Amino acid sequence: MKKKPLIILTGPTAVGKTALSIGLAKALDGEIISADSMQVYRGMDIGTAKISPDQMQGIPHHLIDILEPWEEFHVADFQRYCKEAMADIYARGKCPIIVGGTGFYIQSVLYDIDFSQTEADTAFREEMERLAGEEGAAALHERLRAVDEASARAIHPNNVKRVIRALEYYRQTGERMSEHNQAQQGKASPYRFRYYVLRLPREILYQRINERVDDMERAGLTGEVERLLARGCHRKMVSMQGLGYKEIIDALEGRDTLEHAYERIKQETRHFAKRQFTWFRREREVTWIDKDQFRDEGELLDYCVKDCRNI
Repeated sequence: MKKKPLIILTGPTAVGKTALSIGLAKALDGEIISADSMQVYRGMDIGTAKISPDQMQGIPHHLIDILEPWEEFHVADFQRYCKEAMADIYARGKCPIIVGGTGFYIQSVLYDIDFSQTEADTAFREEMERLAGEEGAAALHERLRAVDEASARAIHPNNVKRVIRALEYYRQTGERMSEHNQAQQGKASPYRFRYYVLRLPREILYQRINERVDDMERAGLTGEVERLLARGCHRKMVSMQGLGYKEIIDALEGRDTLEHAYERIKQETRHFAKRQFTWFRREREVTWIDKDQFRDEGELLDYCVKDCRNI
């Protein structure tokens, strides 16, 4: 059976994926699937730089605004929702275009990673959550580092739920989750695909990141976080771990100033962009696109459209 086509457009935050994705979708009769771990949440628009209806220009977008902020969303959930969206897109004779910067989400679909389901050990999870509460997230992260250093490098210490899941997987199977994931990554993709990674010189990218955060502040990110807290959201929720949200929560709860919180957001976003590049450099079969080598967005789009037609 002939493999179905799939286009992936990714790169670090603020590199400029949105305009190119719309152009590709128009030229190739495609629909866009968001591969962003935070844009799935309703009411989280400014801090996630969520595309607006006007920016969509009539192109259908999937996996945006599908959950409430208090609902959890993880990579296995993304894989399931994404496959459902792709089946729908293929059934209408169109091409799915996955767009976003969450590398593991993209990988989960591109290589159809098997997320082995083990029985949830509620008692163990509660014990680890208690440990994190008493000794701090860093102490829990050190436990993971002791048994699975590769997973510890991949999972941020503040992402307590993922740290606990990796510890639980090791405890139940005796296998490191990083080894399981690496074995899955060696699989051949079931799709005919192009995997584009956009990049810009560091100084240009960092300037764009700083300007984006300034735009978020002017657009009312502080008010957006205040409204979320008023709805019952709190910093331990998966959604509130997103860049921009936890920093503003610190300021609103008196642990920081708003001015410093916005500077932290810029710094953390720059660090996040570096981690994204590290991830994409490890990926197989990617096409790196240096945006500064093209005269303008039109020339970049023409290049990608011609290349995609050779899939």
